[in-house]
Amino acid sequence: MLTTLLVRTRAVPPDPPRRRGATTLGPEPDRFGLVKAVLAAVPWLKVGIGATVVLLAAMLPWAMDRALTAMDQQIVAVDVHGDFIGESRVAIERAAGEWVGKSYFATDLEAIKSELEQRPWVASAAVKRVWPGRLEIDIREKKPLAYWTDGRLVSRSGELFTPPNPEVAGRLPRLAGPDERVREVITMARTMSERLVGHGLGFAGLSLETRGAWTLTLNSGVEVVLGRDQVSRRFERFITVYENRLASRLNEVSRVDARYSNGVAVQWKADVAMATPKS
Repeated sequence: MLTTLLVRTRAVPPDPPRRRGATTLGPEPDRFGLVKAVLAAVPWLKVGIGATVVLLAAMLPWAMDRALTAMDQQIVAVDVHGDFIGESRVAIERAAGEWVGKSYFATDLEAIKSELEQRPWVASAAVKRVWPGRLEIDIREKKPLAYWTDGRLVSRSGELFTPPNPEVAGRLPRLAGPDERVREVITMARTMSERLVGHGLGFAGLSLETRGAWTLTLNSGVEVVLGRDQVSRRFERFITVYENRLASRLNEVSRVDARYSNGVAVQWKADVAMATPKS
């Protein structure tokens, strides 16, 4: 007797058809995976802070400019300070009047300083702002040491200058020589002046000729010719002769020539005959 067995099975879906000439495809890759990985690796907090700092730095000059513009004032006054002999405080204040009314912050202080130092008597100028609307100027004048050739003045630093009013320097020694040798003349004059003072003599001037010859002038008017060679030795010889022979009679001397090897030649003043009219 045949027994019919019924076997229940699950339906198994058939294999998907294969493409001709191709292998079986795997799972499709994520096209944005690399981008996601890069984005995930970025420290966004630090990036945000950095971007903020850069933005603020870029805006700072603009903000400062706006703040200065809002704070800017006009210059309403200029104060001038200094001890003046040759320069005029009034003249400087008048010249400074051109800066009144200009911008407090935009005014070029270096330009003002440069302009002031072009004035003949001005050795240096310091300019500063004083809030809210003033300029303060400190002037240092040149200190004249002596009169120089052609009425010019020479300062203690050895600078030659030509002010319009050299006479305000008062009584000063007179020096002369080539302009390029002015410091040499000053050095020699200082040395001789110090030596003369020690012997009760006054220094009035020193001249250096183009050919190199030196002539000293005392405040009594006596000229001492020293020549070109051995100038210091000849000067000392004059001092010795003065101490031994001329100290009591210097007012009778007109000129001393120290260019001799063993002594000096003295030129005496001419005697003035005193005529008494007869009655």
